[in-house]
Amino acid sequence: MSEEPPLVLVVEDEPDLADLYAAWLGDEYRVRTAYGGQEAIDSLSEEIDVILLDRRMPGLSGDEVLQAVRDRGLDCRVAMVTAVEPDFDILEMGFDDYLVKPVTKEALQETVEELNRRSQYDTDVQEFFSLASKRAVLESEKGRATLEESEEYRKLTDRLDELKNSLDDAITSMNSHTDFEDLFREFETDEPDNIGELEDG
Repeated sequence: MSEEPPLVLVVEDEPDLADLYAAWLGDEYRVRTAYGGQEAIDSLSEEIDVILLDRRMPGLSGDEVLQAVRDRGLDCRVAMVTAVEPDFDILEMGFDDYLVKPVTKEALQETVEELNRRSQYDTDVQEFFSLASKRAVLESEKGRATLEESEEYRKLTDRLDELKNSLDDAITSMNSHTDFEDLFREFETDEPDNIGELEDG
């Protein structure tokens, strides 16, 4: 296994902001910057571990870059870092986390650390984390009534339930699973307020 620090690709069309993110991460990670969508695609490689991706850029958008990443089958985690408020369309997108600008240094560092850790897990676990992140984003941006009326949101919570049930046995057999326990505890804590009410309604 390589002893080099993980490689983070920062994709942001505002150079000052891209350079700021790179500076925030530079002490712990190797960092590349791309100041636009095409430059990002030209920079893609198998060695990238995490991509921080602006969604709204001139030319190629972050959505198009994300699609290129997934089409190439690159095994990296992707966080959208954007001023675009999330809507239900994010449920069909292949990212792992979604940060709404402005972001703090601490939030950015924590996100990269978490995404790098997720890379160690299998696809079902990664899907669980990704969907849980999407659910949290939607719940922070959408009103309760909007969520209750959304079929997409209901399907999301159903899939999270399904994944959680299928992963329970695997998680209990792992030696180190603090991340899972914390996330599942949060998932179960939120469930009566969100999923339960939706099922009753």
